[in-house]
Amino acid sequence: MYSIGEFSRMNRITPRTLRHYDSLGLLSPARIDSWTGYRYYDASQLPRMQQILTLRDLGFSLDEIGMVLQDESRLPALMKDREARLVRSIREEKARLNRLRQFIDEGVKTMNTVVIRKLPEVIVASMRVTVDSYDSYFDVVPKMGEYMNSVGAVCAEPAYCFNLYHDGEYRERDIDVEICEAVTAFSPDSDKVKFKTIPGVDEAACLMHKGPYSSLSESYNALFRWIEEQGWQADGLPRESYIDGIWNKEDPAEWLTEIQIPVIRK
Repeated sequence: MYSIGEFSRMNRITPRTLRHYDSLGLLSPARIDSWTGYRYYDASQLPRMQQILTLRDLGFSLDEIGMVLQDESRLPALMKDREARLVRSIREEKARLNRLRQFIDEGVKTMNTVVIRKLPEVIVASMRVTVDSYDSYFDVVPKMGEYMNSVGAVCAEPAYCFNLYHDGEYRERDIDVEICEAVTAFSPDSDKVKFKTIPGVDEAACLMHKGPYSSLSESYNALFRWIEEQGWQADGLPRESYIDGIWNKEDPAEWLTEIQIPVIRK
C-alpha cells in the first residue's frame, strides 16, 4: 500500500489533485484509515491512474475522462472529436501567428488591421432602398432621420449606424442597401421606415476604412482577400458601420467606416 504522498510522487501529481479525483469519482483510495483518515493506494490502481494522466495530457476534460472510465466504448468517438478540435485550434493559432508576423514585418497599424469579433443583436430603425451610388446616402439618410424624430425614436448609446448590403458584395451602382440605426425600443412603422431586430453575429471579420466612400472598394478587396487567406468564408450580409462622417468631419479624408463581414471557418 502507498500513502497519498507516496502515490502522488510516483505519478508526479499533487495530493490535492488526488483528492479532487476522488471527489469526482475518477480514482478513490483503496483504503481510508478509519482512525486517522489517511488515504492509501495500491499498485493495482496504477493503470487507471496512468489512463487518467494520459487522457489529461491529450486535452480531455475531467468530465470526458469520467465518461471513458465508465464506458471505454465511448473513447473512439471522443478521440475523433478531440482531433477535430485540435485541428481547428491549430488552424486558428497558425492564422494568429501569421497576423503576428505581419505586424512584426510591417508594424501594428490601426488601419489595415483585421479583427474577428462578435456583433451584437440590436433593435434598429431600418429603411431598405436601391440607390444609384454612395452619394445618394446624403439625400436618403436625413429623410430617415426626420421620420425617426417624428415618432420619438431614441438612438442607442453608443451610437451604432450601419448599412446592410443585400447584394452580398461591394457595388458602386444600383446598390440594394438597408440603412440601419440602432434604437432603444420599437416605434411605429411607416411605409419606408421599419423597426426590427437584427440578429447578432458570432464572428465577423472587421476592417477600419479611413477616407471617402469612393475608395471603399480597396478596403473591401483587402478584407475579402484576408478572409480567404486566413481560412474563413463569408457567411452573411456585409455591413458598413459609420463612425466618423460628414456629420462631424468636413474633410472626407477623415471619415472612418468599419467594414464588417460575418464569417465562418471553411
